[in-house]
Amino acid sequence: MRLSLFALIALIISCSPKNSSTEELETPTHTTTDSLLLSENEMKYLRNIKQLTFGGNNAEAYWSFDDSLLVFQSDYAAWGASCDQIFYTDWRKDDLKNNAPQRISTGLGRTTCAYFLPGNEAIVYASTHLGGDDCPPVPERRTDGKYVWPIYDTYDIFTADLSGNLLSQLTNEPGYDGEATLSPKGDKIVFTSMRTGDLELFTMNIDGSDVKQITSDLGYDGGAFFSPDGSKLVWRASRPKTEEEIKEYQELLAEGLVKPTEMELYVADADGSNIQKVTDLGQANWAPFFHPSGKKLIFASNHHTERGFPFNLYMINLDGSGLVRITENDTFDAFPVFSNDGKYLVFSSNRNNGGTRDTNLFVAEWIGD
Repeated sequence: MRLSLFALIALIISCSPKNSSTEELETPTHTTTDSLLLSENEMKYLRNIKQLTFGGNNAEAYWSFDDSLLVFQSDYAAWGASCDQIFYTDWRKDDLKNNAPQRISTGLGRTTCAYFLPGNEAIVYASTHLGGDDCPPVPERRTDGKYVWPIYDTYDIFTADLSGNLLSQLTNEPGYDGEATLSPKGDKIVFTSMRTGDLELFTMNIDGSDVKQITSDLGYDGGAFFSPDGSKLVWRASRPKTEEEIKEYQELLAEGLVKPTEMELYVADADGSNIQKVTDLGQANWAPFFHPSGKKLIFASNHHTERGFPFNLYMINLDGSGLVRITENDTFDAFPVFSNDGKYLVFSSNRNNGGTRDTNLFVAEWIGD
């Protein structure tokens, strides 16, 4: 569970435009659709923005290898989802305001984090469906006021074709296995697992073989992605240090919970060597993704506020220098992912949701450095 959409909405508390055509997305100037960009600063980095979804909570959108498709998770009731399920779309052509996309997941249990496999005809994703047909319960509001995410021990990682037929089960260890993403080289999957008793990163081949542990420090390691050349990994992590912090972390983990309000970003070589801490900003820094150059990261953060929200997108060099702000939303921007060709950015946002709590997907042309 990289970030369940229920958790996403709880975290931000509360918080139809014209669709761009393909021609509009390829034009070299800003268009009327860029009224969805919220500041002149955003226009330094993004243009020709297109809203893809128009209801529910939509996030974790990832590109096919040829950039023609996006796979994502949604809990939109109008599409028959009672909790997060996996869908895909031809983002240039499909009209998701008026038509439902193809669902890939089984429709049972809860799912998260789908990623295309080489050939663009199958995906890898995590699902709880082996643990029951119903959506697993979300944690009740805690009397101690702690904000927590559930780590469902029924999550396992599967592959499926684009018609939704399950092809294989890649994990079968007891406990949580999820957050799987693929190397651009198409050979390795990185994922988070509880198999050691802590939430650590592992890699495996795309057939589930050759599993290797990447991290070992106490704390939640998750949301990992490979660099464009497959040589490095970036992820978010909590690192409890004091006796009190360690006790709290371990007690929550024993309940199948984590507290995600203090996370920083780390990078390492793909084999887990040369681990480096990138951010030291405080609060929640997460959803990192490599810039097409492989030398910078884009990520979501609320470090600039004391309220816990809003979240905005930022860019930073791998050595922690050169922090710049990309978006200026007063509610929520997160899950930024560059297309494989580096020309587009897809992200989730509460902008243009009519005052609701809906979180929608947007694609924009990337014009930043």
